[in-house]
Amino acid sequence: MEDNKQNKEEKTKTLSEVQEEKLRAAMAQRKRRKRIKTIVAWVIVIAILFVLYTYYQSIKAKSQAMLDSMNQTVTVEKAVEEQNYSVSIDISGYVEPYDTQNAKFRSTGSVTGIYVSEGDYVTKGQLLASIDNTSQTSQLQSIRNQIEEAELTGNARQLELLRLQETTAVNNLDYTNIYANFDGVVTSVDVSEGDYFEAGSQVLTLVDISKLKATVEVDEIDMQYVYEGMEAYLTFDSLPGQTIVGRVSYIPMLGRYTSSGIGVVDVEITIDDPPKTLISGFSFEGNIYADGEVSMKIIPQAAVTTGRGGVTTVKKKQADGSTKDIVVNVKYLGEGLCQLISENIQVGDILVYNTKSTNNPMAMMMGPGGR
Repeated sequence: MEDNKQNKEEKTKTLSEVQEEKLRAAMAQRKRRKRIKTIVAWVIVIAILFVLYTYYQSIKAKSQAMLDSMNQTVTVEKAVEEQNYSVSIDISGYVEPYDTQNAKFRSTGSVTGIYVSEGDYVTKGQLLASIDNTSQTSQLQSIRNQIEEAELTGNARQLELLRLQETTAVNNLDYTNIYANFDGVVTSVDVSEGDYFEAGSQVLTLVDISKLKATVEVDEIDMQYVYEGMEAYLTFDSLPGQTIVGRVSYIPMLGRYTSSGIGVVDVEITIDDPPKTLISGFSFEGNIYADGEVSMKIIPQAAVTTGRGGVTTVKKKQADGSTKDIVVNVKYLGEGLCQLISENIQVGDILVYNTKSTNNPMAMMMGPGGR
């Protein structure tokens, strides 16, 4: 009995072990499959990265070749040409009243009258304000009494001196009043009756806005085309779609030198009949056009070298084939061109300079026959 029981237990144990071995074998097989999938996935990723890296290196090489081509310079010889152009002088600035009177008392005293208010229109010679003139009136009357006595006594020297004193006293009396110097509008009143004012203190401001004016900078090269009376065409952001016509009303005899080393002349532009909506202080841009066409010597901007101190030079080809640096004066016209102002370079002279290669980078990128 005990032997049979032992045999059954051994037989049962053996079946259990067999089943466990099957489970382990199945698990090992799943692990192998997962490992194979992982290896295949990494192989694919590495292959993709390799392709991308190869493509990147190819693009990088082509880009570098393009940059190298663009940075290559070639030596160019170019003759100085003569061309006819319509000269347009760019100007900008802001408008201001045609005339301004900052009215001040020229005597000290108490204000006895203010006869205008802000916004009033006044005419030339109109009385605007006055201060106490008791002292000045008394002094004038005293001198005139002395003149009468001198006329009776016949003292010519004394009479002459008193006449001079009378003129001074009349002026002193006149200094107690402020008059309008021109037709205009009062823009500010800074005093009230009864105020005590010192001589030289500002009382009110009067402006003439029947015209407007502006001061614009014109450089020394363009000044040869500017004269009094020529028209200027102005555009204002505050007046979209409108062009206001002004005129060159004043050209000073003296110019000035700017901090950037350019000689300029402060030319005055006047707008004789400004629109009502154009207010002093508005900014503008505009142009002055020279009469007819102007003949210019034209050279490439690339031919000009700027050295220390802003000195500009070009390389002129000599008869023996060598080059010589020539100091020149130029005006930049834009679009890669300059006007040659100097007379030491003539039309037909050959200039030598380096410029970027004209190879087509896109053609290099796309390869032969690329589109």
